[in-house]
Amino acid sequence: MGKFLIIGLGNPGKIYKKTRHNTGFMILDKISKNYSFCFLKKKLGFVSKFNYKEKIIFFLKPSTYINCSGKSVKYWMKKERILLENILVISDDIYLDLGTFRLKGKGGDGGHNGLKNIEKEIGTSHYARLRFGIKRNFEKKTDYVLGNWKNEELNLINPKLDLAMKIVFSFIKDGLKNTMNMFNNQ
Repeated sequence: MGKFLIIGLGNPGKIYKKTRHNTGFMILDKISKNYSFCFLKKKLGFVSKFNYKEKIIFFLKPSTYINCSGKSVKYWMKKERILLENILVISDDIYLDLGTFRLKGKGGDGGHNGLKNIEKEIGTSHYARLRFGIKRNFEKKTDYVLGNWKNEELNLINPKLDLAMKIVFSFIKDGLKNTMNMFNNQ
């Protein structure tokens, strides 16, 4: 029975709940609603353990704030003895068009401080990441990513959350390469 760690990046607290930077949290919340499980406050994060097709999945929303997400990821990888190839990090990406996805098995941080910190803490950039595009016109990057979604943006991205959920479960069931082949051009 394999173990997986699916991490959605975001910032804890009501003030950040509807921000673009919390896209990873939004996707995990969509999965938890669809599969009727909840997150419990644990060390360095909000965690849920879920069984799926004879696999154990740990869903993690780090409580360390996005810029220190690596501390939480490293802790839960070690605590649950999860192999590097069985982790998937879900984050927003300011350089991808709004509502588009990119799944990769390794790569740079693209200026995302959460991904940068994960790489620092686990000592490698060779981990799967699902990036969700939030790109629009903006003047200041920090103000934009920490700004709340507009209603017209939510109308566009809400249906995309279902696709994100399919990508996550395909990664678990079919592996990274097969999932990339199926979903990267959608």
